[in-house]
Amino acid sequence: MTLTPLTVPRDGVPDVVVDERVLSRAADDIARGTGPVAIDAERASGYRYGQRAYLVQLRREGSGTWLIDPMAVPDLSPVGEALGDAEWILHAATQDLPCLTEVGLRPQALFDTELGGRLAGLPRVGLGAMVEYYLGLSLAKEHSAVDWSVRPLPEPWLLYAALDVEVLGDLRDAVAADLESQGKAGWAAEEFEHLLSFSGPEPRTDPWRRTSGMHRVRGRRGIGIVRALWEWRDALAQQLDVSPGRVLPDAAISEIAIANQRATTAPRRITVTEPRLSRSVRRHQEAIVEVVAAALALPEDDLPVVSLPPSGPPPPKAWADRDPVAAARLARARELLIAVSAELAVPVENLLTPDLLRRYLWEGPPAPTTEEVAASLRELGARQWQTTITAPLISLACTEHPAT
Repeated sequence: MTLTPLTVPRDGVPDVVVDERVLSRAADDIARGTGPVAIDAERASGYRYGQRAYLVQLRREGSGTWLIDPMAVPDLSPVGEALGDAEWILHAATQDLPCLTEVGLRPQALFDTELGGRLAGLPRVGLGAMVEYYLGLSLAKEHSAVDWSVRPLPEPWLLYAALDVEVLGDLRDAVAADLESQGKAGWAAEEFEHLLSFSGPEPRTDPWRRTSGMHRVRGRRGIGIVRALWEWRDALAQQLDVSPGRVLPDAAISEIAIANQRATTAPRRITVTEPRLSRSVRRHQEAIVEVVAAALALPEDDLPVVSLPPSGPPPPKAWADRDPVAAARLARARELLIAVSAELAVPVENLLTPDLLRRYLWEGPPAPTTEEVAASLRELGARQWQTTITAPLISLACTEHPAT
């Protein structure tokens, strides 16, 4: 298929809204528009601390495209009020909803084009790939990972941002038509309704335990060094408003912990072997030495445990030893779900999340009926369409491998 490059917005690139008076005018204009509104947000992931929005783009029929700087006008609730119950069109809604909520924007109805593409069976669901597939357009993505906190924003970046919402309306209609033709429109509607309550990922217990390379750290003392360095880095990154990895990369934290995990005295100097990590260590040399020294001086009782007690089912690889029947049920249920996933052209993780499946099979009753499985899955958060498809398969897996 020959693709048509999409290089210029049909209305040109609008000026960025940077004061309250223009924001009020934008809200009035958007309120006079009709139909759904395409919305996108640009963050500075990898550059700034957190996931706040540094640019918000909106496009609605009859009001055109608006680019709003939430750093200059941090309260966008007038725009949210202007939109009322209009449907929002988002691509990968879970990425944008938290930062849009922070600036006063929250939808009452939405259509997620990325999730719609998954349910429609597309192998690639990035915005560029979906625009190519459905609309025959080539959408440049070279500015997707830039530092959107830069001011003033360069004109090519604003062009890119305007084009992102330029195509969302047409893409939404194409995805909706595809879902309707496949009999999946109702499934998508349930998923989109469920997304309205999404507020962000659940906070993790001991987030420092996810430090890359930590699996090589041994003992409570080494793990205590990781915790101390992670917490120091996070506080400094928040203070400086920079990505934590720009203060000190994970690899440096792990290497420092490994080098000092058996130390009996505080180090006079911290070094790392990889040249790419040395600059960060040198920049914060004095602080890092103090943090490591403090971790080495902690009483044993104040050190973190090597691993947290499990809060859910054990890893699947441990099921065969701990509960062979549950392991057999899991294997059979996975087999059945993979087969129906291929038949329906829906990713198996969208039919039912692996975590939810494991939780049910590990904790569920010995011989559940389809209705009992469906009720339990709904209590765990599954949608009606998911339980309709998966509950009979899970019940069958349990029937084929009865508990003794």
